[in-house]
Formats: sequence, structure tokens, C-alpha cells
Amino acid sequence: MYWSKYFIPTLKEIPIGTEAISHQLSLRAGLVHMLTSGVYSYLPLGLKVLKRIENVIREEMNRAGATELFLPCLHPLEIWKQTGRDQTLKDVMIAFKDNRGREMCLGPTHEEIITDLVKSFVKSYRQLPVTLYQIQTKFRDEIRTRFGIVRACEFIMKDAYSFDKDVDGLTKNYDRMYEAYQRIFKRLELDVVIIKADSGAMGGDISHEFMVPAPIGEDFLIFCSSCGFSGAVSSDCDEGSTCPECKKTKLKKQIAIELGHIFQLGIKYSQSLKATFVDEDGKIKPMIMGCYGIGVSRVIAAIIEKHNDEKGIIWPKEVAPFDIEIIPLVGKDDAQEILTLADKYHQDLESLGFEVLVDDREETVGRKLNDADLIGIPLRIVIGKRNLSEGKVEIKTRGSSESELVDKDSVIKEIKGK
Repeated sequence: MYWSKYFIPTLKEIPIGTEAISHQLSLRAGLVHMLTSGVYSYLPLGLKVLKRIENVIREEMNRAGATELFLPCLHPLEIWKQTGRDQTLKDVMIAFKDNRGREMCLGPTHEEIITDLVKSFVKSYRQLPVTLYQIQTKFRDEIRTRFGIVRACEFIMKDAYSFDKDVDGLTKNYDRMYEAYQRIFKRLELDVVIIKADSGAMGGDISHEFMVPAPIGEDFLIFCSSCGFSGAVSSDCDEGSTCPECKKTKLKKQIAIELGHIFQLGIKYSQSLKATFVDEDGKIKPMIMGCYGIGVSRVIAAIIEKHNDEKGIIWPKEVAPFDIEIIPLVGKDDAQEILTLADKYHQDLESLGFEVLVDDREETVGRKLNDADLIGIPLRIVIGKRNLSEGKVEIKTRGSSESELVDKDSVIKEIKGK
């Protein structure tokens, strides 16, 4: 891909009114654009990052035995009334009447909808367990949007739902998802803290949150600097309390971003919506449910918060919008040789499966290098007159202060070995 044919509207200055590093850099690097408070467009670079994150999640969900589907955003409010959550979530639910006078809402989540779907098809214990997931847009009328895409009115979530015949089955599915989440966040290079949490409006007896300590966020963790204990803040376990594990160190409080939350729901939704099955003994019983969410769009912000420097973003390899950026530094007298070599590298690397961005703009050297640091592609090939006169090309890893000069004919071999 050539920069001149792509759409990467980078900004030199920090946008007014932004406080979070991730918000600033996502706007400056041309990942997103704010349409209005809490509503964002994903620009080409941001969309590529989003899709790569989604691919990681899909691979691990499929590995855990879940099957993907896609549910509607538009919901009849009547389904929500059956569980009472039309009232529980009324402060954030976007509800309205359509042209036929039906009460509708834009889905803030999908427990009711998936339960209504599964009960239409699953009638016997022989059809259980079932685990389904989607990556879908959610809508919540947030009074206070914050930190860009961290708390937005329209956001992307991966939500999965399991249906079992008994608690043992739910426990097994829950453990599979717990392990899948650990793999997902490891691949995304996010060190999560997992804490037992309050189920809140979702219901159920057991839930765990997957948190990333960061300068921004709307949640708090307490942790022990001695033994590594961490947990949720409570009246018995708060900053200044003695660690319940080592019994020695005073606990400290830390801001964190919640990225994932998993729940053992039990029969809350299946009982309300009459999602039942016939068991081995011929009795009609409610299905036992679990649900498992990841805030996909806010993962982007979390990655940027944890992977940046004073120059810009430093993308982990698995989620970077491109694998390699080629920067031809073209002068008046050497344009043809440098551009020809850049084109050759581009073709050779893409034929090997790399996604490559060539900065072919007629810009200054400083602008090209600054933009390269800002957008944070993991590996950079810089082709300049001085080095090329000696048959050399510069290869640099983003985030490293060092670079290496390699023979121009050995570039592809060098990159394959990295």
C-alpha cells in the first residue's frame, strides 16, 4: 500500500480537550475521528488495527469451542421488559417508537436477544451445550463520555454466551473462556490483572474482571507491592489496608481500564424468557447460562496507553496496521533509483505475506520520519542517498534507539530472520 493512495490524516499538534495519551495519539495518528461526543469514525489505520484485534479474539473464541453469529442491533423493547432490564438499564438505553408505533431500543448488550434465539431451537439436553459469540456494535446513552473510545456511546464488543444443562457444564465453559481470555490478552501484549468482581446488573453469582492498570480508566485496583496480591476495592480491602495474603504490606490503589468481564449467569435470563429444555429424566428445566464480554474498541486505547513513547505509538506486532513501513528519502538527483528499490522491497515483502506501507509522499525527511514514529509501524526500512551510495539500507525497529545498516540486496533476508 502506498501512503499517497491511502488515507492517513496525521496531526502535528495535540487536539484541544484531550487528556488521555491514547485519545491524543489515536486522533493524531489518524486512527479515529470524532463525529460528536462519544461517537467516532474508524479511519483506515484504526480499522486495520480493529480488525487485527478481532482476528485474535476470533481465533481464541473458536479454539475455545464457541461459534460465531451476528445478532441485530435493533431490539423490541418487549423482550427487555420480560427480564426487567428495560428499567435496570433505562438510564443508558436508547429507546424509541418506530413508525409502526412499536417500542424499540438499540442494543446496549445482547443477553435477552441470544436467549430468545436459543430457546427457539434448543429443546433437549442432547442439543446442549451451546456456546455462541459475536463481535457487534453496542449503544449506550452515556451521560459522561471519557477518554475517547474508552467510554463512548457507540462501541464494539465481543460478547459470548454459553448454554448448559447443569452447573458442571457451566463451570467447564466458564473455565474455557477464562483461559481463552488469558491467551487473548497475552497475544495483545496486555498484562491483565484478573479479579473476582460484582456481577451488578448482569446478575449471577460468580464473575471476573480482566483489568489493565493504566493512567486512565474508571475502575480501581488495590495491590500489594510485596507479594503481588491484587483485587477489587471494598470496605474491607482498600488503600492503606494490610494485605490479606502476606499480612505485612499496606495495600495501594491503582487506576485501571476494564477490558473483559465474564459471568456465571445461572438461570436469570433463561427463567424469565422461558428458555427451557427436556432433561434426561423427562423434566423441563431452565438452561444454565454464562456470558463473556470484551470491549474490543477500548482494547485499542489500552494498547496505546501501554505501548507508546514521546514520539507516538509503538504497536505490538500482532495488532499493528502494517508490518513494515518503507520510507524512501528522495532527492532531486536520486529519485528513480530510490523509488525503484522501494517498489522492489514492497513487492518482495508482500509476496512473502507481509503488509507493507510505502511512504511515497513528496514530504520532507523530518515529516516522514516523525509520522513514522507517530503511527508506530513495528519495522521500518529507510532508503536514503548517503547510505545507498555505499550499497546500504537502514532497518529500524520502532521503539528502539538503534538501527542497523544492511546490504541493499540482503534486506529481505534480514527481515525474514526477524
